[in-house]
Amino acid sequence: MGIQQKKFISFLFQACLFLFLFPLLSTSQDHKDTISISHSTNKDNHIKMSSRLQFEITLHGFLLWASMGFLMPIGILAIRLSNREENPRWLRILFYVHTIFQMVGVLLATAGAIMSIKNFNNLFNNNHQRLGVALYGVIWLQVLVGIFRPQRGSKRRSVWFFAHWILGTAVTFLGVLNVYIGLAAYHEKTSKGITTWNILFTIQISLIVFFYLFQEKWVYIQKQSVILSNEENVQNEKKEIVLKGETC
Repeated sequence: MGIQQKKFISFLFQACLFLFLFPLLSTSQDHKDTISISHSTNKDNHIKMSSRLQFEITLHGFLLWASMGFLMPIGILAIRLSNREENPRWLRILFYVHTIFQMVGVLLATAGAIMSIKNFNNLFNNNHQRLGVALYGVIWLQVLVGIFRPQRGSKRRSVWFFAHWILGTAVTFLGVLNVYIGLAAYHEKTSKGITTWNILFTIQISLIVFFYLFQEKWVYIQKQSVILSNEENVQNEKKEIVLKGETC
């Protein structure tokens, strides 16, 4: 591995480490200022929350679900399908689906981030906010990695592919996790039920995971049917030879 490749990996590691640790470095003074607020009852919080704020929280949650909970996982599924596709036309289609879904997901996540910065109290005193700000940074780091994609056959291609894969996997996994954490925070703030949303989101993610795993085995399943068919043909040919020998 060359010096430039080592520097590239070191940069990615340090950037990700900073983005994950940054939310934890919020000042203790901010935390002290919010202690009195956190001791207020949930009932008081619900009364003070305006209908407009509830709408903004709901819209923020929808944007982040559409981004990290739907578009990005589907985009990953599309590029995974392209690995076993031999038709050039379908390869281009799947690549464009992956690219478009990921970019729209990034834009929606950015819109959700702007909403949270503009309208919410960002004291980073809960896991949802801490994980959220880390994800915003990693998402845009992933965009930069995708833009500076080396050509196939380049020595840096394997390093780039590993970085792109690990960042994409981390964003998807942590994004899905943060959707669940966000739903719990929404319930805590508004006292509204989230059981239905948890069930629907779990079903959606389960279906995506099922198709992700199923497509990995689809070619193997098809080969098994071909092998079985060939074995049956061989057995039939042997039976015909035996029958001809007996008649002779």
